[in-house]
Amino acid sequence: MAKGSIEKRGENKWRLTVDLGLKGDGTRDRPRKTITVEDKALLKTKKKLQEYLENELAKFRLEIESGEYIKPEKMLFKDFVEKEWKPKYASKEDNLSALSYKTYCRHIKNHIMPVFGNKDLGDIKTMHIVTFVDDLGKPGARKDGKGDTLEPGTIQYIYRVLKNILSRADEWDLIKENPMSKVKKPKVKQTEFEFYDEDEARDVIGALYQEVRKWRLFILGAMIGGNRRGELIALEWPEVDFEKGAVAVEKSISLTENSQAIEKGPKNASSKRWIDMPNWYMDELRVHKREWDLQRKKAILAGEWLGGERQYVFHGGYGKPYYHSYPSEWWIKFVKRHALKRVRFHDLRHSSATLLIEAGASMKAIQKRLGHAKHQTTADIYAHVTKKVSRDTAEKFDKFAPRPISVPNLSPR
Repeated sequence: MAKGSIEKRGENKWRLTVDLGLKGDGTRDRPRKTITVEDKALLKTKKKLQEYLENELAKFRLEIESGEYIKPEKMLFKDFVEKEWKPKYASKEDNLSALSYKTYCRHIKNHIMPVFGNKDLGDIKTMHIVTFVDDLGKPGARKDGKGDTLEPGTIQYIYRVLKNILSRADEWDLIKENPMSKVKKPKVKQTEFEFYDEDEARDVIGALYQEVRKWRLFILGAMIGGNRRGELIALEWPEVDFEKGAVAVEKSISLTENSQAIEKGPKNASSKRWIDMPNWYMDELRVHKREWDLQRKKAILAGEWLGGERQYVFHGGYGKPYYHSYPSEWWIKFVKRHALKRVRFHDLRHSSATLLIEAGASMKAIQKRLGHAKHQTTADIYAHVTKKVSRDTAEKFDKFAPRPISVPNLSPR
């Protein structure tokens, strides 16, 4: 029977090696496999952990001796993605959110699989990836029927997906080196977003007071509170504190599948936050709560309540949260209906930050309100706004400018 060994490779990783002896070229034939132990209780018990590892080594040896083992470099890219990467990494919520996983899978199907699917993992070289990324920028690369060329941001996203897959293959010792390591990330020019200034914001608010209360409060939650769309969809009454005059961000809904909202935790630790809201907003939210309670009672009596025990602040009348993209659709129609400046729903969040900058709020306070993990993120996003405000501030002194001063000609004669 072939010998085997177990080598610790990290905090919860071990490499299994089976020694099959000498190959024809005189080198040793040593198939290897890296396993990860996720069970924290098992990691604390030395004896049981050792038994588990030895059992895994025995299964690995049996797989090799039965001829079922496929050497990593001979594993097809598509097999790795479907049998290893998806079930053991990508489908886990701790690694990718449900929305990110869905987006990754779409790019894999449309762009990555047609090129790399039938290649052996070990045969994928750096130049293959360089050529692939270059081809993404050519006409005909777009596959959704909405145009011919891909946006730079989409190309960068596809690059990120491929890098994620090959990084896992490298991490799990399935390839000798990562061919992505020498491929530079495609550059994306930071585009300036649209936003509402103070006068435009007043026009929007005026138009909102011609709409039903729940939509007025929803839109203002983004434009005044700086909330993301998914954060507002997921907001429930226990997360509203009328005494503090604030709402809490505890979760988000950015995807709906099979008519079910997919909830997830905050985007990052900083995204979990309390947002202070103006008194006039909280007063109207209190009125909405009374209307909400009455609507719920009527729906329950009619047998139409679908929200169960959940208390989503904004819903379509039966307690279930809105379809994740519906508020954006409502917003587009609203802007058109009132002939307002067209901006994306997400730009309402940018407008919130811009209005605060123009009012003199500190970048640190804005970072905390928006839930950015890093101060630099906030500074980078709103750099052009702060420059404009700085210029406008300087120009306030123009009124003190003296009369034109004649400058003598000092050039040598």
